[in-house]
Amino acid sequence: MSTKTELPTDAKTAVLEDRFTSIIAESVGCRPQQISAAAWLFAEGSTVPFVARYRKEATAGLVDEQLEVIAKERDYFLELSQRRDAVISTIEDQGKLTPELAKALGAVTTKRELEDLYLPFKKKRRTRAQMARERGLEPLADLLLDKAPGREDPETLASGFVSEENGVADVAAALAGARDILAESVVEIAEHRSRLRDAMASESTLRVRVIGGKENEGEVYRDYFDHSESSSRIPSHRFLAILRGEREGFLVSDLEMDDDAEMDRLSRSWDVPLQTPCGEHVHQATIDGYRRLLRPSIENEVRSEVRERAESEAIGVFRENLEALLMQSPIGQLSVMGLDPGYRTGCKVAVVDGTGKVGTTGVIYPVPPVLKEAQAKSMILRCVKEHGLHAIAIGNGTGSRETEIFTRGVLKEAGFTEVIVAIVPETGASIYSSSALAREELPDHDVTIRGAVSIARRLQDPLAELVKIEPKSLGVGQYQHDVNQRSLSNELDAAVERIVNRVGVELNSASVSLLRRVSGLSDRLARNVVAHRDENGPFPSRRAVLKVAGFGPKTFELSAGFLRVRGGDHPLDQTAVHPERYKLVKEMCQELSVSMEDLVGNAEQVSRLNLQRYEDEEQGLGLYTLEDIKAELERPGRDPRPEFKSPEWRDDVQSVDDLTVGMQLEGRVSNVTNFGAFVDVGVKRDGLVHISELSDQWVADPKEFVKVGQIVKVKVLEVDQERGRVALSMKQA
Repeated sequence: MSTKTELPTDAKTAVLEDRFTSIIAESVGCRPQQISAAAWLFAEGSTVPFVARYRKEATAGLVDEQLEVIAKERDYFLELSQRRDAVISTIEDQGKLTPELAKALGAVTTKRELEDLYLPFKKKRRTRAQMARERGLEPLADLLLDKAPGREDPETLASGFVSEENGVADVAAALAGARDILAESVVEIAEHRSRLRDAMASESTLRVRVIGGKENEGEVYRDYFDHSESSSRIPSHRFLAILRGEREGFLVSDLEMDDDAEMDRLSRSWDVPLQTPCGEHVHQATIDGYRRLLRPSIENEVRSEVRERAESEAIGVFRENLEALLMQSPIGQLSVMGLDPGYRTGCKVAVVDGTGKVGTTGVIYPVPPVLKEAQAKSMILRCVKEHGLHAIAIGNGTGSRETEIFTRGVLKEAGFTEVIVAIVPETGASIYSSSALAREELPDHDVTIRGAVSIARRLQDPLAELVKIEPKSLGVGQYQHDVNQRSLSNELDAAVERIVNRVGVELNSASVSLLRRVSGLSDRLARNVVAHRDENGPFPSRRAVLKVAGFGPKTFELSAGFLRVRGGDHPLDQTAVHPERYKLVKEMCQELSVSMEDLVGNAEQVSRLNLQRYEDEEQGLGLYTLEDIKAELERPGRDPRPEFKSPEWRDDVQSVDDLTVGMQLEGRVSNVTNFGAFVDVGVKRDGLVHISELSDQWVADPKEFVKVGQIVKVKVLEVDQERGRVALSMKQA
């Protein structure tokens, strides 16, 4: 398959202007040529995962994080170009497009700049200034400006505009209307809006107060009852908390700055004396325009920018946590028993084989108040023997520690010490078990058993199971309900797709939920793949997927490298080597005089390859691609996820009541925020390692020190029994 494709006609119209390309290059930290290459590939329909993995030569090695930024910035600037052209056309139709304005519009680099320039020409609702113009008062506004340097009497000038027919009752009404026109005209000047926006964004203070009489009801927001902080430096979690307090009716906030200085600067922009009779009216109009029009508008914009920055940061934290969660180590295609623990209703049991197929199911009662030890012990041991269990996964909900200790004891007593017992985070399992997807996948099992199946499969392959659940339900975010939901969903979807394509997907066992995240595949195509597999049996090769309805050459190009067929017709189908490079690998085999089967996975043979001899610029073949192919031949289908490891819980610590200050524990990081990390130490309540306790070093960003799922050693600093809070430290003793 050729790596060169003619640019589609519609894509040719979506070419970035050179200056936008340069802006993106500076933002990403690369050369403009790399941006142009990536933008070209996106224009022809390529996905970020595909370009990052299989078009490194074209982009000179840009990674997926950079490519995501490029894709977003490209869309932004294309939208800006389209909007700019529409604005120019509108102003031109009004007959008001001057060469200077056209040049200014052509030079904009942000949507905000464009809208500032367009504002005076934009169709508006009937403002006070607009109504004054309709009453014929615009010439009076011009007169006040023209006569400001002299001593003319404003009332005398205004007397000629009094008209019952025009609705101007007297001189005062005429002057008021003229001032309204001046007020609107000065605040619509793009330079003034930009100046105030920059000043407010960098110099203002966010002042927060409690609403009178809400002190007791809003106790949770006590830290913000009388709070002030620089708007440009406020941490995202603090600003989002304040916004939540405002929405709930407990707090009120505004931006404070030196308004007198700004009004003085705005007044001086007229470049006319303001102490004269006419100049005084110009000054009054300016103050009114600032207070009534300009400041409220710009404050809304700046608050919106601060909110967007806070939301972006919160979404970024959520995304990193989600990616870390999805990259959790799998135990592999081994038989696993899933236990969904409970007290009164018992512990639900589901055994799944190496492919995830459900076997024995049931309910046991290993812990009080309904204690049936003999029955529970018998079922656990029977399943170990009948199914050759390699592991038992226990959900970390109610009764998890007691169930774990009971299970370990049963296995130890029977001599099955090689069976792994692991507590698995079950966040979102209940949501999955009652979903339409769960009913479709497990129609013969009720909700409770589906939860146990999900827990077992999470141990086998966390990624394959977690993609079935809405990312927002996985419990690794902060303020996820307070941020822009569309932006959040887009980022989380991108995170899932990045990890799925980084790990790769087994074509003959992947669910629809997993397949639809593969580069180039839609939900419809994923369903078609599964339906074809169910009807015709396993795919013997990657190319066999072309028989699926709707699966064309372009889709195959974008997806094939991320699909795996283990034990299929072609040895390379189990690797990340793209089918477009199979011919190249065949040439390598001929050069080494070995078969394909003898080369794949044979590090000694692979080491004999002289990669430079295969470089071919015409075919897009350079060392980036060749090194990737070599790595895949050495370790075919390698999994980038870490080896499986589970924290070692202490049997004497099962609840917050068992904790004492100074106690050393091992736990799993369950969430990372801007102010620290939460760690599950097996007491049903996660402890907080504040940012100041993460390391003996200075920590600016917790994400640089810990990741979700990481096994860490902690020390108990404080136990608040009343509120069930635990403070932990990761500092070395």
